[in-house]
Amino acid sequence: MADRTESAQPADLETDVAVVGGGPAGLHAALAMARGGLDVVLLDESGTLGGQYFKRRPAQLAAAFGDFRPRGTQLIDAVRDAGVDCRTGTLVWGAEDAGRTLFTSDVETGALGRVRARVTLAATGAYERALPFPGWTLPGVVTPGFALHLATMDRVPVGKRVVLAGTGPFLLQVACALLEVGAGIEAVVELNTPYRPRPGMIGDALRQPARLAEAARYLLTLARHGVRVEQGARVLAAHGDTQVTAVDIAGADGTVRRVEADALCVGYGFRPSTELPRLLGCRTTPDPTGTEQLPVTDADGATSLDGLYVAGDCAGIAGVHAAGVRGQLAAYAILRRLAPERAGPSARQLAAVRRRARSLDRFAALADRLYPAPDMADIADTTQVCRCEGVTAGEIRQARATGWNDLSGTKAATRAGMGPCQGRECGHVVAALAGRGTAECFAARMPLRPLPMAAAVDGAKATEGREIR
Repeated sequence: MADRTESAQPADLETDVAVVGGGPAGLHAALAMARGGLDVVLLDESGTLGGQYFKRRPAQLAAAFGDFRPRGTQLIDAVRDAGVDCRTGTLVWGAEDAGRTLFTSDVETGALGRVRARVTLAATGAYERALPFPGWTLPGVVTPGFALHLATMDRVPVGKRVVLAGTGPFLLQVACALLEVGAGIEAVVELNTPYRPRPGMIGDALRQPARLAEAARYLLTLARHGVRVEQGARVLAAHGDTQVTAVDIAGADGTVRRVEADALCVGYGFRPSTELPRLLGCRTTPDPTGTEQLPVTDADGATSLDGLYVAGDCAGIAGVHAAGVRGQLAAYAILRRLAPERAGPSARQLAAVRRRARSLDRFAALADRLYPAPDMADIADTTQVCRCEGVTAGEIRQARATGWNDLSGTKAATRAGMGPCQGRECGHVVAALAGRGTAECFAARMPLRPLPMAAAVDGAKATEGREIR
């Protein structure tokens, strides 16, 4: 179901607010601002709005199986009805002047454009966190999000015998979706022990009854299918030639067993997509894992740069419910800034949204404690870390050991993170292996995503000779 409505989009736009990202945070923010009377342009690289959470099925599958998450479709329709100029298939590859000028490219034609806005809201979401291990590059080894996409959008199981591993409540959701489309779950391997009650966390968990009920539904579904969550366990390696055929699993007691499987889904939560605010130079701080740099914001998402706001998982991983609330708070702040004379939410309504935001932030903090990311220090030297450039963990450690190579120097010496993904897949691992006790990440540079060569040349002219790397 494509959202693109303009066959020939104007190369240059001017607007009150540019929202980058059409997921839950961007949609909620755009809706509130448009209803408040602001001129809003919503930019998203995907061909459809909704982000990863509010995906929409192709028309034929929607007719056969129904709308996926109808609430998302209702939200998207409301955004359009409010008059938001939705520009899907539009890549934001660069920016300047605190985000007041955004450089764009049409993902189909490569045509360049420019959006000038009084305020920019970055709602760019997150990536899945993948960690390397022996065999992780085999066909059939995928992220849980990819498996969920196949199961929910295409109604296709990623395999007949599936192992899910990593950490986070997302594994439960994916396992249930796979069971629904007929996959066999050989194992659910949870690195941590979140489902064993601990006195210090029980009180915090009880303050989130909706989230507890959601997790309980997933666990009961798995139990009905005879699937047990193995806590304190981890995947050691995947085996196979042209396809994964077996997985080595280390249990909590240290014993190792081999499980036959034709698909392995491994993910360790999510990483914020912060390239745009970091490119613009806003102040940042390390995230709870110590491997990412998050924009520093106030309670409404305002950054250290005047006119730049962030919302959703771009401001720190907290989940879809928090993303929507953060989008609303950013929208209300922008309305107060640009249209103070117009009626916004009442003081009572705003206070309720702020309370909801604080509650969801507490839940995110609890999740960080329940599902901590693993230490990457024990990744074997022979394990390939950068798939694009074929760089191993040992080569990264060797570059670091020279004594003068910081993260940027290690990147230059090994080419780790210089491939098509530009470090989005491996950057956090390279930073952990090359770091010297401080949280670092690859510098954000234009273009933020790969561009066709012709577009890159034109882009260099558009940015008046600024370096594009």
